[in-house]
Amino acid sequence: MKNIIKIGIAALGLLAIASGSFASGWNPPGPIKLLIAFKAGGGADTQARMIAEELETKLGWKFIPQQVTGKGGVNMLKALSEMPNDGTAIGMAVTEALGYNLAVANAGLEASDFTGLSTTAGFQLAIVGRSSDGYKTMHDVIAAAKAGKEIRLATMSPRLSDIVFLMEEANGVKFNVVAYKGGKAALDAINAGDVDVGFVAGPQAKGVAAGDLVELASALSKPLTATPDAPLLSDLGVPFNGDGYFVFVGPGGMPAEAQLALGNAVASVVTDQEAKITKIINKVFGGAVTIKGPELDTFLQNGYAGAAVLQKAVSE
Repeated sequence: MKNIIKIGIAALGLLAIASGSFASGWNPPGPIKLLIAFKAGGGADTQARMIAEELETKLGWKFIPQQVTGKGGVNMLKALSEMPNDGTAIGMAVTEALGYNLAVANAGLEASDFTGLSTTAGFQLAIVGRSSDGYKTMHDVIAAAKAGKEIRLATMSPRLSDIVFLMEEANGVKFNVVAYKGGKAALDAINAGDVDVGFVAGPQAKGVAAGDLVELASALSKPLTATPDAPLLSDLGVPFNGDGYFVFVGPGGMPAEAQLALGNAVASVVTDQEAKITKIINKVFGGAVTIKGPELDTFLQNGYAGAAVLQKAVSE
């Protein structure tokens, strides 16, 4: 399934924006509680907190970060759905949390129950292996599996596990799938030799640059930045992909002026080339991607609907 959505990528080289100039005159009626769906100290948590710090400096808004982890972001979304929609409560997750994860959680919530603010960056999601094992692409791994070698493959979400199932079906192989919580855990397992290959969404960059790791396939709908010749999932017979973004959302029904101001504020930080967080996003995630407002609402709702399509394909 391919949903073609126009993605607004803000131009590079934006000047630092004076306090309040991109907030359209709107200000939160109190401190903003920032619910973070990622464990403390990780890269995503750091991203969320650094964005909040930049906004505090530029706008004078007060943020209160709070970890609400578990169930692939669904626990955070459930907590956020019960908070005021006046701009004093927002959350950061990944778009998959509002799509596949929310769809399968039976939490009584849909993507339309949230207000899209802005994405910040995508992922360099790849199937990664150790260079020392000699695999050049995922085609080599599949050939080894067909020849009888047990291939231990790490996934980090139910959605990716479903994608692996479709890859197995398309290629007539069977992997030993091992589920991990997060790309860092999957990467550690690959480096330790606990698994042979696995999905990782960015932390592999240093290992790939050093030649210790190889990106065997892109799990995105487009080529990887570091390994543009790696096959896509579509080249492996899978008509789905792992596209996704870090995203800020609010409770459903947020006033349009609050949605606009918060979305523009987040986007301004991650596209400010003088901001430290932007340098990190450029290095690790290939640059900022800012889908905002109603366009983001549509993107999230399409992702939620697409989860049913993927589940149906797996069940057939």
